[in-house]
Amino acid sequence: MKRLSGAFVTLGALVLTMAVAGATAGGPVSDGPSAAPGIDTGSAIVELNGDPLSTYVKTKPPPGKKIDFSSTTVKSYRAQLSALRNDFKQWLKANAPAAKVTGEFDISLNALAVQLNGTSLATIQAAPMVQQAQYEGVYTPQAIDPDLTLINAFGAWGAGGGASAGVKPDGSRVKVGIIDTGIDVTQPCFNDAGFPATQKQGPPSLTNNKVIVAKVFNNKTPSRNYTPAAVQAHGTHVAGTVACDYGLTNGSTSVDGVSVGYGVLGVAPGAQLGNYNVFPDSVTSARSEDILNALDAAYADGMDIVNMSLGGTHGKSGNVGFQDLLMNAVNDLDQAGMISAIAAGNSGPGFNTVESPGAAARALTAGAVTVGHFIGINVTVGGTDYAAAVGQFGPSAAVSGTLSVVTSNGCSALSGLSGAIALIPRGTCSFSAKIRNAQNAGAVGVVIRNNVGGPPISMAQDGTANQPTIPGVMVSLNTGATLTGLGGSATTINATKTYVQDLATSNVLAGFSSRGPTDVDFRVKPDVTSPGVNVLSSIPGSGTETCVPAFSVPCWAFFQGTSMATPHLAGSAAVVLGQHPSWPAWAVRSAVVNTADENVLKTSNGTCCDTDVNDVGSGRENLSSAVNASLAFDPVSVNFGAVPSGSGQTKSMSVSVMNLTSGTLALPATSITGTTGSGVAYSVSDVPFSLPAGGTATITVTMSADKGASPDGHQAILRFGGLAHAALFTWIK
Repeated sequence: MKRLSGAFVTLGALVLTMAVAGATAGGPVSDGPSAAPGIDTGSAIVELNGDPLSTYVKTKPPPGKKIDFSSTTVKSYRAQLSALRNDFKQWLKANAPAAKVTGEFDISLNALAVQLNGTSLATIQAAPMVQQAQYEGVYTPQAIDPDLTLINAFGAWGAGGGASAGVKPDGSRVKVGIIDTGIDVTQPCFNDAGFPATQKQGPPSLTNNKVIVAKVFNNKTPSRNYTPAAVQAHGTHVAGTVACDYGLTNGSTSVDGVSVGYGVLGVAPGAQLGNYNVFPDSVTSARSEDILNALDAAYADGMDIVNMSLGGTHGKSGNVGFQDLLMNAVNDLDQAGMISAIAAGNSGPGFNTVESPGAAARALTAGAVTVGHFIGINVTVGGTDYAAAVGQFGPSAAVSGTLSVVTSNGCSALSGLSGAIALIPRGTCSFSAKIRNAQNAGAVGVVIRNNVGGPPISMAQDGTANQPTIPGVMVSLNTGATLTGLGGSATTINATKTYVQDLATSNVLAGFSSRGPTDVDFRVKPDVTSPGVNVLSSIPGSGTETCVPAFSVPCWAFFQGTSMATPHLAGSAAVVLGQHPSWPAWAVRSAVVNTADENVLKTSNGTCCDTDVNDVGSGRENLSSAVNASLAFDPVSVNFGAVPSGSGQTKSMSVSVMNLTSGTLALPATSITGTTGSGVAYSVSDVPFSLPAGGTATITVTMSADKGASPDGHQAILRFGGLAHAALFTWIK
């Protein structure tokens, strides 16, 4: 991915793809078409009979603990699993000699990766020791500090400030694995001053006491001898959002030569990081086995949390929502004590678009909302300055003309714009096409008015020949409405860049953010939302990801995508776990999800409020509320799946509730609010009056659907007073 001009970048989910919004991970948004990830029909993940270490009754860890790899029981069972894999290899040699084993797993899954070499999936499935076989998924990357303010991180840190965020009471550090494109350890975000001396795994040049692991995973082309080095920017940006500590000792950050007035910080500056590079060098996709290898390595290395800002379609016929084996691995590892924060994907705004592995039931799945800040320029219209975002059409010098309001979409030939600055709406075709058409009609510049709420975005070229040479900038939806009434005014697109902070454009649900419910089983996803548009973080200062215009390290950029929302959740989980190290993984997830702020997220037109649980989950995360949570739910949302309209079914689900406080907790009265549609009702029973410290109970949530209930999603919110809330959902088909 190449940095072109300016520091605003739109990123997409990794095959797996990285979860940055846009055609490629790292370029500004072009509004042109983009290709979707898929599956690799030449390779498969083969799950064998028998549980993996994470779920086998004799080896799975107790709540709040990890697998004890040194125990005799674990060693003995690992040997049994190894013998079973050897049996499969012998079967493969006799029955499908062309197929070759390329990977083996026993922590998250009891499975192998197989290069099929023409062998059918049905042949592999016929082996007597095989439980199921799936084609491998292909994944790609998805892309006061305003975003930390939005999630109330400063209020969560407490008296110790950012330096204590991600530090446990005994002084040990919460460890977060970044499964991505690598981490540039030389970036000042990852200064290890003050961090404890830690045994490191990986090349000394790629690790320190902050980034303690550097490993690479790419089974498809092992002969290329890839290293964990961060050549692409995505992973370094993600890691910075999780745990950048630059702002602890620096009061300002310069982006494209413009000071933003604060030092960049991650959500958990005190946390340690692991670099698990599944997109090494210039590789832009990873297969299921690479992700599985990285997950198992992260667990074995002692990571408490992993961040996966990536996504792709599922290995089972590409059905989004199907519990593919990678999703099963995420669920198993959560039960074994490792939290997985995962991008929902950038396939929105349609429903049923949440991608694997973010669709996993026990993933901490992130949707994206806007952050109202950017590097821009002023457009002066009738003597008044209006902020505009610059991208790959940015002016090298100021241009002036008369503002001409274009009433069409600008996607076909225009006329009558000689010497004018054209105001054109966003939508239908690429920015390059609109600006080119205006230039051909004589315009000297273009102002694109955004068609969705939130801040304006950095516009990218679409890759076609004969790119326009006149400047083009974007203004927000509201500013565009104002300028539409100022046609004929003297207008100047200025060239001097400035930092713009317009928090009124924050908290808009990103149009690209994938929506639920999950396909096939109709569960609520994402779980919660967090900042994912115009997120400022670190990028490497060397390699192919050079900053433009060139300047020395440190380098910083604004990216957007559910990739950028996900590390906010991973960092938040690190802060919660640092303050509450005895909480099990599911309770940490619940603390983040079930205390989120409701009724703050705006729809795409910039108006409040989007309350659809399959858009926003439980709301926008509030880290201060999460660290002070008193009640946890498992699962974090209660889902009844698909119910035929004429069936008149009643279903009940069990939900575990846990007292997270140190004393007896009197449970407030429960209520169910916000039920949508007609013909579906929810109720709750078996709620105890109180729970002892650390105690759990099982409550029952019941859904009753009338015969002929209206087809569609039916949601409601279960509330325990003001302590916590959880989404309830049924799909009537």
